[in-house]
Amino acid sequence: QVQPVESGGGLVQPGGSLRLSCAASGTIGTMGWYRQAPEKQREFVASIQVDGSTYYGDAVRDRFTVSRDNAKNTVYLQMNSLKPDDTAIYYCSVYDYDTRSLHWGQGTQVTVSS
Repeated sequence: QVQPVESGGGLVQPGGSLRLSCAASGTIGTMGWYRQAPEKQREFVASIQVDGSTYYGDAVRDRFTVSRDNAKNTVYLQMNSLKPDDTAIYYCSVYDYDTRSLHWGQGTQVTVSS
């Protein structure tokens, strides 16, 4: 079963760092991260293709780095210089070639506060 599983969220002070991880099973293609803050729409954060090509949302470019380990079907999100506006539930998205569909993780809470 593809079901992505995220880990690594938590509480961090402004300016701090966190690293999120998301593991999935299957024949995985593009992996990515989205986030949703209270009363806001889900927002694209970053994605990475199988060949390592990366894409970032404007709000996180130059602060966040997405990477993956293809052997482990795992995607990472290194978040630096965190701001209170980064507070949200972060969701992992994974495209699976076998099911030809996008799968979502259950989400992990990231809170940036002093």
